[in-house]
Amino acid sequence: MKRLLITGATGFIGEPAVRLARDHFEVHTASRAPGPSRAAHHTCDLLDHDAPAKLIRAVRPTYLLHLAWIATPGTYWTAPDNQKWLEASKRLLVAFAQNSGRRAVTVGSCAEYDWSAAGVCREADTPTRPHTPYGECKLALGKWATGFGRLRDVPTAHARLFWMYGPREHPARLVPSVATALLAGAPALCTAGTQRRDFLHVDDAAGALVALLRSTLVGNVNVGSGEPVTVRDVIDRVAHACGRPELVKLGARETPMADPPLLAADVSRLRDELGWAPKIDLTSGLEQTVAWWRAAGSEGATKCA
Repeated sequence: MKRLLITGATGFIGEPAVRLARDHFEVHTASRAPGPSRAAHHTCDLLDHDAPAKLIRAVRPTYLLHLAWIATPGTYWTAPDNQKWLEASKRLLVAFAQNSGRRAVTVGSCAEYDWSAAGVCREADTPTRPHTPYGECKLALGKWATGFGRLRDVPTAHARLFWMYGPREHPARLVPSVATALLAGAPALCTAGTQRRDFLHVDDAAGALVALLRSTLVGNVNVGSGEPVTVRDVIDRVAHACGRPELVKLGARETPMADPPLLAADVSRLRDELGWAPKIDLTSGLEQTVAWWRAAGSEGATKCA
């Protein structure tokens, strides 16, 4: 069976990616934290200069899904560690190619696009002028990885993720912050929610990444639903799943001036070239997510923080 290394395996996307990849690969995982069960796990800090090469030599993967990166809400947009992760990612891919790696998927973000010009983002023609160090480093990773992969005959795809949600998401993010407030009987203070965004369940996002690994696609690939909805619509669905719509306070917070009115993925490559489509509709996914938070209770925020 093909041997796959997944970095960042204990993260929000990592857990479902490991679970779904097991059907197709011999899965090995790496992260700073103790790893998932039923996988050969390596605990390491990829920001240590020699760690990427040591990890690749220990695992000898033929496939690579590189998820590891700083992702703490409120921190990751501007953190100096973004540049450190870019350099560590390059070292990882160099070691992968040197040790007979055959195919890699790196993970980027819709933050790579110019949000002042964006609406529906297309890989081929939407401007890529990031406004944050996070977006700049993710864009640089995608460009470098694609070019390096072409040079070293290691086909590489760069997945640009849009808005994900689902169980185990960081509690400071939109869906869990609303859900946990309402489940606790507290008001959920929100913006007016008129912004339209592209939301995708994390299991679907992980499924798209596994499908990319198994494909021959290279270059940038948007990963989203392709169906933008208003943030208000998402909040309303969460509120009804919680049974507390009266506690939602729309307009209680200002909408940031730089927040674009529309930001969504054109998913033509994902749909037409990869033949992939989401399996989880928004209402079902949000109901499942609320059920997870209800079952997790106060421990859920601790586990996801």
